[in-house]
Amino acid sequence: MSQKPRRLPACPICGRPADPQYKPFCTPRCADVDLNRWLGGVYRVEVDDPEAEIEDGFDGEPERLH
Repeated sequence: MSQKPRRLPACPICGRPADPQYKPFCTPRCADVDLNRWLGGVYRVEVDDPEAEIEDGFDGEPERLH
């Protein structure tokens, strides 16, 4: 039995074959595009949990510890 070489999945950003060095991306540029999407809030999980919402009485000032 001969086995076929295992192919890496396509890059999730551009669709080109992924490079093992930058897995799952094909280049450092695609990895940076993905990171920018995470940091910019493009990828997010919407929740419908009232306890997870920010409290109404928050004044924005942190408590002083000293």
